[in-house]
Amino acid sequence: MSQSLELLLIQVLMPDNDARRQAEEQIKRLAKDPQVVPALIHHLRTAKTPNVRQLAAVILRRKITGHWAKLSSQIRQLVKSSLIESITVEHSPLVRRASANVVSIIAKYAVPAGEWPELFPFLFQCSQSVQEDHREVALILFSSLTETVGDTFQAHFADLQSLLLKCLQDETSTRVRVAALKAVGSFLEFTSAGADVVKFREFIPSILNVSRQCLANGEEDVASIAFEIFDELIESPAPLGDSVGSIVQFSLEVCSSKKLETNTRHQAIQLISWLAKYKSNALKKNKLVVPILQVMCPLLAEAAEEDEEDEDSDLASDRAAAEVIDTMAVNLPKLVFPPILEFASLSIQQVNPKYREASATALGVVSEGCFELMKDKMEPILHIVLGALRDQEQMVRGAASFALGQFAEYLQPEITSHYEIILPCILNSLDDASDGVKEKSYYALAAFCENMGEEILPFLDPLMGRLLATLQNSPRNLQETCMSAIGSVATAAEQAFVPYAERVLELMKIFMVLTNDEDLCSRARATELVGIVAMAVGRMRMEPILPAFIEAAISGFSLEFSELREYTHGFFSNVAEMMDDGFAQYLPHVVPLAFSSCNLDDGSALDIDDSDDDENLNGFGGISSDEDAHDEPRVRNISIRTGVLDEKAAATQAIGMFALHTKSSYAPYLEESLKILVKHSSYFHEDVRLQAITALKRESPYFHLLC
Repeated sequence: MSQSLELLLIQVLMPDNDARRQAEEQIKRLAKDPQVVPALIHHLRTAKTPNVRQLAAVILRRKITGHWAKLSSQIRQLVKSSLIESITVEHSPLVRRASANVVSIIAKYAVPAGEWPELFPFLFQCSQSVQEDHREVALILFSSLTETVGDTFQAHFADLQSLLLKCLQDETSTRVRVAALKAVGSFLEFTSAGADVVKFREFIPSILNVSRQCLANGEEDVASIAFEIFDELIESPAPLGDSVGSIVQFSLEVCSSKKLETNTRHQAIQLISWLAKYKSNALKKNKLVVPILQVMCPLLAEAAEEDEEDEDSDLASDRAAAEVIDTMAVNLPKLVFPPILEFASLSIQQVNPKYREASATALGVVSEGCFELMKDKMEPILHIVLGALRDQEQMVRGAASFALGQFAEYLQPEITSHYEIILPCILNSLDDASDGVKEKSYYALAAFCENMGEEILPFLDPLMGRLLATLQNSPRNLQETCMSAIGSVATAAEQAFVPYAERVLELMKIFMVLTNDEDLCSRARATELVGIVAMAVGRMRMEPILPAFIEAAISGFSLEFSELREYTHGFFSNVAEMMDDGFAQYLPHVVPLAFSSCNLDDGSALDIDDSDDDENLNGFGGISSDEDAHDEPRVRNISIRTGVLDEKAAATQAIGMFALHTKSSYAPYLEESLKILVKHSSYFHEDVRLQAITALKRESPYFHLLC
């Protein structure tokens, strides 16, 4: 096998696609025989070119798991000693790393079984070698071994700590310092004991030194490892001690530097957000809140790059800074609000419109966390924001509209008492020349009206005139936001909405029969709005015209659009509440739809990397680099189809509403409902659990009907 395998390895590396494909197929067949292991080891040690030696190690890493138990003790010993020899005397860094990766896989089986007692002593010896290559590869192996035998390092923790700290401070080799940084990250990830985590605080000064050196050398990807390490430290319950100040200082240096990549700066900003969330007392104790805000607030005014897509990027510095300020406001409101108000008061007077925009944005962002403090400062706050709503720059007006919407959500009920000055300003902004400002203004209007009652009545006619006009002559996104605003107005006005209901419902009929993919969000919003209007005007006016809307709503289920189904279940819930026992006639049509949504596969899954499978090797894709090679399946990600999750929650709520309002008429569906609700009461997501428990309470009076 050995001679033919060598030729095949060489052939795999040839540029001829057909020849390479044939060689790969033959290697797959040969690799089913355990004797491929000693053959690959032979070529790993003796092949003339580094590419062939590396390829032998990559394939060995892929196949060693399946064959290890079948090998004799002599062959196993040969494999282990050959790998150690490769790491020690091999000249090619790529081959050394490939060999180290094989070691980490074998160690998973050999170390717990006590079959490789010399491995750790060898690594400690290698990590203290005078040769830079040896120190580096030993650290690489330590990193890799944490994934397979991390638990066994516990007994060596003190020695490892001393070793890693020494290597982080290596005076002669940047490569060793970088490898040590990566190793620290790997070890910390697998360290759970609080006392052990605390010991990593000693590493922080050296981690910061290495990271600053990497940034100076343009190695931002390596420096980013520091943020991953600090993430682990921050999320641990172990205190950070005095080191929190140096971490914050480093993070502020990075996020303030426009020379660095957006992703690097975003990591630095995100780290401060984690500190605000998990270690807010440490920020308070070390008097770091004001220094952080002195950097974050100007970042709100940072202009986007020339590429306009950056404005919408989740990595954009202004957006990330807003998230930090929001988190700090929630956790440290008393310390955050005074400097924010000062920043907003000064920035609204700046010539640069980005600062005026930042002024309004900052006030909107902190309104959730600082609501109590803001209620006492409503006049100066509204002076700033309503002034910004009249600014000559659309970005400033848009930020002001956003802020008013936030105020309407979080500064209740005090904000509503200012309706006489706020509502006319919002009405004026609905005519803004910018569609973006209009959309934010409709959001503000919807949020504001949602909490109003009879106070809305003097504004009802001009409001509905404007909203109905927009509904007929605007882009889809504006129409959707407009529908939300109409829903809020209808909820506030109740019976006073009756004169406008017929026109609104006629328009909704148009939206509720749209079938193009790009129109389905609008159809969903229209379906929701009909349910809200029905609640406002009552059964007597809705019952005669309801069948057409029910039919249109049911037909939407054939369009396979989760958001439409979600909103339709909400519509059915509202109609059931409005119709009460009169809704029983629709149960045979709508209950099966709710059951179907409840039983959907939500798509939650473990994404398994099975690329190592023989049938999925795809021609050894990327075989010349072993960095992404895996010998056995691993979990890469957990994915959830959130749209279906929301649909499940809405359908679960609908089941409860049907039972509550149709009473004994719901008896035929109780048994199946009970199965679903019991199952959903232990669902992984709280939204579905809450609706299931609520629905169970609503159905419980009728459980006797099951007997």
